[in-house]
Amino acid sequence: MKGQPEVLRINDREITITNPGKIFFAEAGITKLDLVQYYLAVADGALRGVSGRPMALKRFVNGAAGEAFFQKRAPENRPDWLRVATLSFPSGRTADEIVVDDAAGLAWIVNLGCLDLNPHPVRADDLDHPDELRVDLDPMPGIEWAQIRDVAMVARESLEAVGLVGWPKTSGSRGIHINVRIERRWGYPEVRRAALALARDVERRAPALATSRWWKEERHGVFLDYNQNAKDRTVASAYSVRPLPDARVSTPLAWNELPTCEAEAFTVATVPGRLAAMGDPGAGIDEAVGSLDALLELSRRDEADGVGDAPWPPNYRKQDGEPPRVQPSRQRRAAAAYDTPEAEADRERARAAMERRYTAAQAARGAAVAAANGGGGPGAGSGTRPTPTGRRRSSVPVIEISRAKSKEEALAGLDRWKARWPAAATALEPADVLVDGMRGRSSLWYRVRVNLIHVPEAARPPQEPLDPDYDPWAGYEWPDRTGQAERATRTKREDA
Repeated sequence: MKGQPEVLRINDREITITNPGKIFFAEAGITKLDLVQYYLAVADGALRGVSGRPMALKRFVNGAAGEAFFQKRAPENRPDWLRVATLSFPSGRTADEIVVDDAAGLAWIVNLGCLDLNPHPVRADDLDHPDELRVDLDPMPGIEWAQIRDVAMVARESLEAVGLVGWPKTSGSRGIHINVRIERRWGYPEVRRAALALARDVERRAPALATSRWWKEERHGVFLDYNQNAKDRTVASAYSVRPLPDARVSTPLAWNELPTCEAEAFTVATVPGRLAAMGDPGAGIDEAVGSLDALLELSRRDEADGVGDAPWPPNYRKQDGEPPRVQPSRQRRAAAAYDTPEAEADRERARAAMERRYTAAQAARGAAVAAANGGGGPGAGSGTRPTPTGRRRSSVPVIEISRAKSKEEALAGLDRWKARWPAAATALEPADVLVDGMRGRSSLWYRVRVNLIHVPEAARPPQEPLDPDYDPWAGYEWPDRTGQAERATRTKREDA
């Protein structure tokens, strides 16, 4: 039973919890009201990570197992005491985002279905200068938790070498985050540049364990995601509940805990008691403000040695000094050839082609692939979409398997592929399966690719039509070419 709305009095404010008995975590039996009570119990720690920061709302209105959607703009029917900050984006648009300042604000956004908290690394009184550098340790498939902890300890050494203090926490998923308070002297490009220099330094210190390489097909071990410091990127903050069946929590740690901690130990059921008993290990973060000068000097030394910028996320405009915006497995020209006006025109044509349903030529190619495989596999009307580089000539043999609205559907397509190609599937290593969560109009969609590097060349399956082949942009026009995540609202095509 969801029950009647329940009114909570939090300090001097009243918060109405609608459907308080609605199940948000079926396996753990956690309701919406339980989730609100959790955040009230850990409010001191949670507010340390979000207070005064604009926040993107990631809403799970049907619970942790349901599809999430992103809401940048603050709801119009918010309480008058809940303030907002106006963020601007390169597209020229703006958005008023929620700023949470107290426990009542936490309860209010959790009532909207927000499981985790996703604040920007800036304060509402200065939206152009981050006060937090974020080190995101993202393990490749098959990497054990012990290796992630080892890389975190190496990152600590790198930070200390440049005079910075890191504050570790579990991500609440498979990784570890290390937050660093910094002076508000630098803009987003400089903070990202410093994060890249740090990632490369960690890679140099532990080349067998860690990588700073952006393209998944080139990664190994634990990836230090420097691009989490680009503008408009957010990560789950301290004490956030993550959408895993056990209601796992992104939990701050003391450095002496980290080498032996286990991520699954920190859940909605255990973290409030831990916080009450030992206090918040991240309590000193606001007093440990450091400078990026030494990291930026390290970046300048890298550049002098010929190691320049690294790739930005694909939804950002191509940056000056950025290497070719092309996967290594698809690069068939010299790097300089990708920065010519002709190459930019090629990229623009490719982006436009992404917005059209498949042409007759694509359908013919799909039919040819199906015929070559004895008519098996997905229907002939499908196929991979056009890319800026034309036909693939792979130095890294990566093929795409599926695109789907849900991760489960995408992985089901992978299972069907494995059934068709059992010998190749047996040769794969965990890191060879590349599963990407892609940002759609307001929610994620999923892509699965396979790196065939460990499959003998003669036994490598060909690129087949995608199964399934989901298009999140079907029926919508593309109104601008800013390359940013914040785009003008799409409009339905007349023929859609």
